[in-house]
Amino acid sequence: MISMFLSFSKTHSPERSRRRKTNTRPRVEGLEDRALMASLASLSAATATIAATPVAFNGALYFSATDAVNGTELWKSDGTSAGTQILKDIYPGSKSSYPSNLTVVGSKLFFSATDPVAGTELWATDGTSAGTQMVKDLYPGVIGSYPDQLTPMNGVLYYVAYDPKGGYELIRSDGTAAGTAMVKDINPGTAASSIRNLTAVGSTLYFSATNGVNGAELWKSDGTAAGTVMVKDANPGSGSSNPGVFAALGSTLFYSAYTPASGYELWKSDGTAAGTVQVADITPGATSSMPAELTAFGSYIYFSANDGVNGVELWRTNGVTTTLFADIRPGALGSTPQNLTVAGSNLFFTANDGVHGAELWRTDGTTAGTFLVSDIYPGAISSNVQNLQAVGSKVYFSACAPNFGTELWSSDGTSAGTSLVIDMNPGAGSSKPRDMVVMQGALYFVADDATTTNRLRKLVTG
Repeated sequence: MISMFLSFSKTHSPERSRRRKTNTRPRVEGLEDRALMASLASLSAATATIAATPVAFNGALYFSATDAVNGTELWKSDGTSAGTQILKDIYPGSKSSYPSNLTVVGSKLFFSATDPVAGTELWATDGTSAGTQMVKDLYPGVIGSYPDQLTPMNGVLYYVAYDPKGGYELIRSDGTAAGTAMVKDINPGTAASSIRNLTAVGSTLYFSATNGVNGAELWKSDGTAAGTVMVKDANPGSGSSNPGVFAALGSTLFYSAYTPASGYELWKSDGTAAGTVQVADITPGATSSMPAELTAFGSYIYFSANDGVNGVELWRTNGVTTTLFADIRPGALGSTPQNLTVAGSNLFFTANDGVHGAELWRTDGTTAGTFLVSDIYPGAISSNVQNLQAVGSKVYFSACAPNFGTELWSSDGTSAGTSLVIDMNPGAGSSKPRDMVVMQGALYFVADDATTTNRLRKLVTG
C-alpha cells in the first residue's frame, strides 16, 4: 500500500536561526603525543594523515596514523596527549601496514593489515602491543587474502577474503587460527561469489552473492555451510536482482533490489523465500524508484526514493504501508534527503527545499515535528552539512557558514539550539571536521587548523 503523508511549502520553514558561538566556549585539544606531533610537523599535509576513522574499544580510541619513522600503523589514544601513541609497528621501519576495517567483536579489535611475510591478512588486538597479532595467514605467502567487509554477529567475526581453494568467499573467525576458515564455497572453485553488503540481523547474516548460476541474489548464513543458502532468486535464472542498501527493522531486513518488471524498488525479507517480497512498486512499471538512505527510526524504515512525480523525497514504511512522508520540495525536482541520522527522539537529515539550499532538517515522525532546523548559510546557497554524529540527543556535524568556512556545528533539533561549536581555523578558512566518533560521551574527530592537517581532536566543553 502506498499513500501520501506530508508536503511542504515555504510556510512550513521555521524562522532562520541566529548563527552564534556557544556560550560555554568549548575548546578542542589535539591528541597526538609530542613525538607524533614533531614528526607530522616535518611532513607535508599530504602525508601527515589520520588514515582511518577512529574506533572506540575498551575505553580507548584506535586508528591508523602516519609518521615519518613508522609509516602508517595502528595507534591508540586514551583521550590525552600523553596517552596517544603507536600500538605496534606491524610492518617494521618506515614502510606501512595500513591497518583498515577496524571492527570490535567482544574482547578483540579485528582489522586488516600488511606485514612483509604474510602480506595483507586478518589481525586482532586486545589493546596491548604483545596482544596485537595476525590471526591467520589464510593465503600463505606474501600476497595475502585481503580481508574486507568485517562484520560481527553473535560474538564471531565474518568477512570476505581470498581463500586459495575457494577464491573470494565468506570467512568466519573466532579470533584463533584454528577457528578461522571459509564458511562455504558459494561459487564453487576459485571463482569469486562477489559477496556484498554483509549485514547481521539477529542471528542471521544477510548478503548479496552469486553462485555462478543465479546471478547476484539475496543470501543468508547462520555461520555453518549447511545454513548458508540463497534466500530467493528474485530475478530468476542468470539475471541479478543486485540486493543493496541493507537496513534492519526488528527481525526484518529491508533492502533495494531489481527485477525487470519493477526496476530497483524496496524489498523486505524474514529469511524465507515466501517472506522475501517487494514492499512497494513506488515508481510503477519498469522504471526504478532507487530507494536509498534506508534508516530505522521508531517503527519505520525511512528512506529516499523517486516516484516519478515528486522527485527524490523522504519516504517511510513499516513493511505493510509505504508512504511519501515529506514532499519537502513540491514538484518534480525533489529535495534529495541524505545523511539520515537518529539522535534521541529525532531523525536528522539534509534536504534542499528549493529556497534555502541543502540544509539541516529533522523529524520526530509527525507533521508538526518535521521542519528545516536552521538555514546555516542564508538564502539559496547550501551549507553542505555532512558527517553527522549523534551524541545523546544532539547531533554534531560539519557545515559552511559565511565568514566561518566549514567548521564544527551542533544541534538539538531546534533553531535556537543550533550553533557553531568552535571556529578552529579562524575566519574564512576551514577545519573540515570529519571521521567523528563518540567515546565515553566525548566527541572525537579529525580536523585541520591554521598550521596542521588531519589531526585527531577531542571536544572539551567544560
